[in-house]
Amino acid sequence: MRISHKRKVQLKLQKRVLANVAVAKPAAKKDAVKKAPTAETVKAAPAAKPVEEKKTVKAAPAAKVSLTPKQQQVLDIVVSNAEGLNPKGIGLQAGQEDAKAASWATGALKKLAEEGLVERIQLAGNKVLYKAA
Repeated sequence: MRISHKRKVQLKLQKRVLANVAVAKPAAKKDAVKKAPTAETVKAAPAAKPVEEKKTVKAAPAAKVSLTPKQQQVLDIVVSNAEGLNPKGIGLQAGQEDAKAASWATGALKKLAEEGLVERIQLAGNKVLYKAA
């Protein structure tokens, strides 16, 4: 394997970063200290055993998605604009030229829409807005 090919492969592998999406953490539950049974409680209810309630907490689905730096930048721009933004506006905010702005953002937006991080809203004709999901 040539060295140049090896370098390219390594760069592609290092390009991926983990994006942390906001995850709601359940509140920490404090354990109550149980007292030892006294002679009065044993006499009053000899057959009664303490029943502990088991609470099942549903864990949030895995919210870590592997994003490239470009996709992370596009996601940050979309999240900062709550009212929605078109691909050209996203590209312009990222510092792209006027002619290339929409095509620059489109690929990243497709990936983000597949992952469910961005919501695609179809307007009249071929106009599209993207909002944070």
